Amino acid sequence: MIPPIARRFVAGESPAEVLDHVRKANRRNVKVIVNLLGEHYDDRDTVRNDAAEYRSLVTDIADSDLEACISVKPSQLGLDLGEDVFREELETIVGTAADRGVFVWIDMEDHTTTDATLDAYEEFARTYSGNERSASNRGSDGTGGVGVCVQANLKRTREDVKRLADVPGKVRFVKGAYDEPAAIAYTDSDRVNTEYKALLEFAFEHFDGGIAVGSHDPAMIERAIELHEEYGTDFEFQMLMGVREDAQYELAREYDMWQYAPYGNRWKSYFYRRVMERKENLWFALRAIIGR
Repeated sequence: MIPPIARRFVAGESPAEVLDHVRKANRRNVKVIVNLLGEHYDDRDTVRNDAAEYRSLVTDIADSDLEACISVKPSQLGLDLGEDVFREELETIVGTAADRGVFVWIDMEDHTTTDATLDAYEEFARTYSGNERSASNRGSDGTGGVGVCVQANLKRTREDVKRLADVPGKVRFVKGAYDEPAAIAYTDSDRVNTEYKALLEFAFEHFDGGIAVGSHDPAMIERAIELHEEYGTDFEFQMLMGVREDAQYELAREYDMWQYAPYGNRWKSYFYRRVMERKENLWFALRAIIGR
């Protein structure tokens, strides 16, 4: 049983619980990106089991009237065992999702995974974006498809985003939560903010839609709205379950709003990471303890 303090950030341990969370969020016009918790597996059977659960989840979403999609982690799908393992398992999920019209996001992990993640995204986005069956269903943008996350704190990301501009998928822009070496990453928060704004401006100017603004920062949210008004480019907001949910409901009244909701029995490490990474999240947790 997940204690109330962790329930703010985790949508349960079972597929049934997370889908019930999706229903509740949908009633408030918030769509949901579902993630099965797990990462850095070194056992192939565990990788296969999680991949199978994702395929089952895709079927559940496709057979429902829910506004939801899924998000997977490369190391959860066997990247630590080899890039070939990761691609093999990812393709089983993306192929199933394309047939059922469900969108698949590929999360970005630390810098050691960036090349493998972007290469797989580009290949599968180009392979599955034109699937006729997926076009009649729904996903993160109303159809099946593939998306990837990029991190503003990495010095390489500006060049990566230029590469991705004509890929027929979606790109989620985040600041970056991993503690990366200073040689390859910006460590000053002001510089990361500058990079994030620059990446957004490039995307709104050069992308043909497919932009996901993954930020809780009011300044970045406001900047994205300004860029949308200037360029007219389609976009969506994405935020974590349990973080600034009042703002999520407010934004959902006017914009495409997606909430990233994890679930599963590996919730403990995820919860502690969420609580400790930002003082605001720690305050949310403390309020949950005292029932306010």
